[in-house]
Amino acid sequence: MSGWQKRQVKDFGEIVTGRTPSTKRRDFYEGDYNLISPADLDNGKYIRTAHKRLTKLGFEQCRTLPKGTVLVGCIGNVGKLGMVDNGESATNQQINALICNAEYDPEFVYYCFHENRDKLEKRAVKTTLPILNKTNFGNFEINVPPLHEQKKIAHILSTVQRAIEAQERIIQTTTELKKALMHKLFTEGLRNEPQKQTEIGLVPESWELFSIGDLFETQLGKMLSQKAKIGNSPKVYLRNKNVQWGQIDTEDLLRMDFSDREAEKFLLRKGDLLVCEGGEVGRTALWGGSIANCYYQKALHRLRPKSGQISNEFMVHWMMFAFLLTNTYDVTGTRTTIAHLPEIKLKPLFVPVPPPDEQAKIITVFDTLDQKNAGHQRKLGELQNLFRTLLHELMTAKTRVHKYDFPITDIKS
Repeated sequence: MSGWQKRQVKDFGEIVTGRTPSTKRRDFYEGDYNLISPADLDNGKYIRTAHKRLTKLGFEQCRTLPKGTVLVGCIGNVGKLGMVDNGESATNQQINALICNAEYDPEFVYYCFHENRDKLEKRAVKTTLPILNKTNFGNFEINVPPLHEQKKIAHILSTVQRAIEAQERIIQTTTELKKALMHKLFTEGLRNEPQKQTEIGLVPESWELFSIGDLFETQLGKMLSQKAKIGNSPKVYLRNKNVQWGQIDTEDLLRMDFSDREAEKFLLRKGDLLVCEGGEVGRTALWGGSIANCYYQKALHRLRPKSGQISNEFMVHWMMFAFLLTNTYDVTGTRTTIAHLPEIKLKPLFVPVPPPDEQAKIITVFDTLDQKNAGHQRKLGELQNLFRTLLHELMTAKTRVHKYDFPITDIKS
């Protein structure tokens, strides 16, 4: 690491610990000034709008932080990061703010903390909540290069991070577009026809309502037992965790014993619809048949159409709309509550069924959006991997940039 020197954080500039103005003073809050807390960190590099906002009177109780101040969570959320975007911001006491002097590039320092996040967490004092006090934070040592090399490193990492944030915005926009289209298409359809009021809300006049029991053969999976875990015919099976919204995660499959009779009963076919019975009830995906001879546990319902009235692909999108977006059936169930959707409750639920050609067109609309989103997700993953690699290579001097000549500009994220 020729040319790099070990420095303590307190050498980088002034460390400021924030404060929270009295919450009893209503005239201190709901204004135009940022009071940044750990909840605002790790949401992109620059913090433009905080969850809590102060009035001018409340802001006068705090220390004003200049643009480019580096923020590090120091209580509970140790190591969470951000930077001040404008001079109308302050922090509460759960953040250590570092105002860098002229020898250190603030964005480089931000990325230094990014690379050393685990080490910062280890420096925290372990009490009820981990605390990285001002002294321990100030004494933390980091290797740094000369200022010109700092700026080049920050420039490279900022460029990749801006690309990551652009992909995240595209994904968010596409997701919101799908939600809006779901509301429109499942209540208005594609033909601009009149609507009718039903047990599940407004639907197009030509759409018919059928219960899940009328449309599908339903079957719960095999009950998990200690005996089944140690049986003589172990086979892979899906459990609640593997069924995500619109996709099956096969990275972590378990095995249990299935007798010949059970194997025939619980074998999955390509195109089978799987619905979570517990946890996040109603979470639905199609089995794509990526693994031969795969089965499923009792925590899942398997649905197979009785006729051609409805396609499984249409049903996946409807279930996402009904359970994830609107709670059409008034069924509670999240990752933090205990709730179940037994067969006796699943089968009476009504589903709106449009004509087959309209179903197909609606499926195409949603599938096109899903494919675009999947492409953006892949690109996001590639950029995130690139960022992690570059961060480590550049911050450990395994890759040096000081010999390369490219313009350095004032980077805004």
